[in-house]
Amino acid sequence: MDWFSEFPAMDTERLTALKKAIDLGFRDFTRSYGEVFETILYPVQWFMFRVEQLLTTSPWPLVILAFAVIAWLASRSWKITAGVVITLLLIGYFDMWEDTMKTVAMTVVATIMAIILGIPIGILMGRSNRIQAILNPILDVMQTMPSFVYLIPVVMLLGIGRVPGLIAVMVYAIPPIIRLTNLGIRLVDKDVLEAADAFGSSNWQRLKNVQMPLALPTIMAGVNQTIMMALAMVVVASMIGVQGLGLPVLKAIANQYFTLGIFNGLAIVGIAIIFDRTSQAYGKRLQKHLEVVHG
Repeated sequence: MDWFSEFPAMDTERLTALKKAIDLGFRDFTRSYGEVFETILYPVQWFMFRVEQLLTTSPWPLVILAFAVIAWLASRSWKITAGVVITLLLIGYFDMWEDTMKTVAMTVVATIMAIILGIPIGILMGRSNRIQAILNPILDVMQTMPSFVYLIPVVMLLGIGRVPGLIAVMVYAIPPIIRLTNLGIRLVDKDVLEAADAFGSSNWQRLKNVQMPLALPTIMAGVNQTIMMALAMVVVASMIGVQGLGLPVLKAIANQYFTLGIFNGLAIVGIAIIFDRTSQAYGKRLQKHLEVVHG
């Protein structure tokens, strides 16, 4: 009755051989194509370094002014704009300005990459049930996989540094924008689509002039969630050399520096609130505008 009390599992030798074969196969793949991936990702590396350099070397009053202007244009709210300015002033006052700017640069670039890749994939899912059926299990795996696991293949393929961290952050953060773009496209009223067809709209015109504008508030919610997930990954990405607020938090955990961890953790929270409130306010303004336009 051993089979009843102990689950029948693969014997140890075969399991070890299987794991070793997979590990050796991936290692050979990384040795063969690692330089190819580095070449492909060079523009991303260049862009991230330029954004980081812009934020860290520009005079801090100009950076705060730029954030305030962006917050005002997106939200049209003095409360949110004032909150952005006060949060950034507090972060700088407690000597976390440079690390914060590096974290913001990483988050901005990862979000832009996720949007560039995620929205077209979400549109394809929204227009094809077959593609949705194929990609949904992949997205399920991406959203449930522990964040630490993302670092293993990225480090093996690209080594340790900011670019591998950026790729890990982007992969972790991209599922929401894909799912919510798909949802937004599918939630467009069929009567509206039929009216567009009746006026002789092509597939591209229907997508550009009808589906995308009506789905934009939902897509903006996806952008918001992507930003939040990118910030959540910052501390984990610091384990492979990503500079920013995550590195002091990791140091605080390793050395039990309570205050260092709390201060940098609160700075991450502050940046998350800035991005969240600004993007949410912009999404709400967008929705009200579309309700007025489309009745």
